[in-house]
Amino acid sequence: MVFLNLLTFGLWGKLGRLTHYAVDAVLISTIIAGMRRSTGLTFNTERVSIGGDKDANKWIDKYLGVGEWVMDQSVAIAGSSGWFHRTR
Repeated sequence: MVFLNLLTFGLWGKLGRLTHYAVDAVLISTIIAGMRRSTGLTFNTERVSIGGDKDANKWIDKYLGVGEWVMDQSVAIAGSSGWFHRTR
């Protein structure tokens, strides 16, 4: 394993760390989507905007959209499995 690490200049560790950060970011986005659905509270993207930059708002909306998609897929999978049932 040391030889492989030397051969790839330690890229496996960096790739693992990058993957970990990406999964964490998706989980945070999914938590925000769940908060929006259960309480109606939405994230104020206008407050994050730096100097009225519309590109920043666009990227934040895309990031939050990933969480919405993950939430949709999770609910669909859980709803079709036999392990969960609706109470409302």
